Amino acid sequence: MALDQSFVGRTYPPTPPYEVGREKIREFAEAVGDANPVYVDPEAARALGHSDVIAPPTFVFSITFKAAGQVVEDPQLGLDYSRVVHGDQKFVYVRPVRAGDRLTVTSTIEAVKSMAGNDILDVRGEVYDESGEHVVTAWTKLVARAAEEA
Repeated sequence: MALDQSFVGRTYPPTPPYEVGREKIREFAEAVGDANPVYVDPEAARALGHSDVIAPPTFVFSITFKAAGQVVEDPQLGLDYSRVVHGDQKFVYVRPVRAGDRLTVTSTIEAVKSMAGNDILDVRGEVYDESGEHVVTAWTKLVARAAEEA
């Protein structure tokens, strides 16, 4: 069954703040194989004008995808998550994510489409710090594969 188009534009409440820690940034940089010193060395980050270490660009996926869980788990939407694959991801930064940031994410459904029996859901996550400064916007495309015919 196709997802309901009336959900386009629906915005979910902001998440509780997520505190970005140096160790989480270091672990993420190691996991993705990025040895840039600005991710692990505060002095290297300061030399480039940052107040502390910064996170690799895809670091916010972990918090924006978790925030998109509000959308995925919305029983009224009716998305069958057991059939979902991650279709695409895009980020537009205002500034880098820094150690010490306390970030919240507000998720909005931007588009709902059906194609070849698959449901395609575009979710926008707006990320703000505790002062209300916009940090980054993340777009996540989820594809709920069509049920296999018997």
